[in-house]
Amino acid sequence: MAENANFLELVKNGYSFKGECFKIGAAMLDGAVVSGADVLIPLKTMNRHGLIAGATGTGKTKTLQMLAEGLSDASVPVLMMDIKGDLSGIAASGTVNDKITDRCQKLNIEFKPAGYPAELLTLSNQKGARLRATVSEFGPVLLSKILGLNDTQGGFVAMIFKYCDDQQLPLLDLKDFIKVLQYISDEGKAELEKSYGKISTTSTGTILRKVIELQQQGADVFFGEKSFEVDDLMRISEDGRGMISIVRVTDLQDRPKLFSTFMLQLLAELYASCPEEGDLDKPKLVMFIDEAHLIFQEANDALLQQIETIIKLIRSKGIGIYFCTQNPMDVPSSVLAQLGLKVQHALRAFTAADRKVIKQTAENYPETTFYKTEDLITQLGIGEALVTLLNEKGIPSPLVHCMIRPPQSRMDILTDTEIDQLVSHSKIATKYNELIDSKSAYEILSAKLEEAAQKEQAEQSDKEERTEKKTTAKKEKSIFDDPTVKSMTRTAGNTIVRTLLGVLGLGGRSRKKSLF
Repeated sequence: MAENANFLELVKNGYSFKGECFKIGAAMLDGAVVSGADVLIPLKTMNRHGLIAGATGTGKTKTLQMLAEGLSDASVPVLMMDIKGDLSGIAASGTVNDKITDRCQKLNIEFKPAGYPAELLTLSNQKGARLRATVSEFGPVLLSKILGLNDTQGGFVAMIFKYCDDQQLPLLDLKDFIKVLQYISDEGKAELEKSYGKISTTSTGTILRKVIELQQQGADVFFGEKSFEVDDLMRISEDGRGMISIVRVTDLQDRPKLFSTFMLQLLAELYASCPEEGDLDKPKLVMFIDEAHLIFQEANDALLQQIETIIKLIRSKGIGIYFCTQNPMDVPSSVLAQLGLKVQHALRAFTAADRKVIKQTAENYPETTFYKTEDLITQLGIGEALVTLLNEKGIPSPLVHCMIRPPQSRMDILTDTEIDQLVSHSKIATKYNELIDSKSAYEILSAKLEEAAQKEQAEQSDKEERTEKKTTAKKEKSIFDDPTVKSMTRTAGNTIVRTLLGVLGLGGRSRKKSLF
């Protein structure tokens, strides 16, 4: 009893906040929920980022869903990356069953089924509002990092962007960038080298191959117009709840390059567009990235450094980022060090490597006399997790074994009919789903090359015509200058004259007779 009292006191002190907060569950000790030991999250610290980790089937996706609901109820917009396709159910009301009823009784909460205001977004041709960005918006530095270029090649990309700016060649999609690369490697090489320096064909070839590799993962559907506006991710619904934007990326699991490209551009755009806010009472936007390992899976060192930098700085913009993944080691340690909230669901120890990961994970949590963390991580039930977060003063809260409250929305996907209905009522789908192909570098350079080709063809035709006339004239002249032709012409002429004189009776002999 004394231990329970001490534990309850610890939880109450560690999870007592002055500002607005919401309940995510209740603390457990010795496998049972401790009455009154509520685990709360202060909205003020939700911009400090977080991690939700655990093995498959331990309930981490439902934890993510529950956190999104709490934020929406507090009028905080939410952005969710739906990799597995099981987050769309947040738009529909949940259903009561015996397990949910039993859990709610233990947590001393009332289950109120509710659907939440949701917007479906997509990077491909799936149903929803299309997310796009132009090549120009990426800029030379970010594009070089995504393509994995070295400093020399990155400098060459910067030169391409400068040339396009000077020549008013808009870079909207990848075909624009490829066209410029091809142009400056061939017809425009001399023009470019006069103002910008020597061009390495090796560099242009390498960059072109990298761009084609990105195209192979479907990047053509992402680059282009109309660019998505950050403000459309920060909307409040008519009933005052935060809008939950769900990016459907179920078709990107085997294309991590495209997924990391999109995520980095989105983070960079959020950072560039949002003003400095400092510490707000609640965040302006919270982003949940499910299956977060896809961001880091094929990221090079430069890309990881860029992600780390943005995560460090974006907090002051009032934006929180939460990674959801199976293995907490999937997230680089430099990023983990920036995270405030940690929700650790169960891990499985089947191999020596698994046990090593569990030991490392346990060492990342605050020390506690109430749990043996390393053992407890493998014994957590479904919907249970180890939780620690930063309080309003930025101090880590005590580590607690928490029973997580169930989501009030549907813990399943929407049907095709429900998705169609949701998209048809969207206020932004029409705005972004219109296909726009503005006049850009591709069209301008193609027209320039076509004009040059036509001019060259006309000059060639004119040259051939002049040559042909000269040749004809020369042939005619050469015929009449020939001695044989001249002799034949004189002979023929004399014959004709004699014949005419004979006909007229003016021949030499006849004239002589008439005189005598």
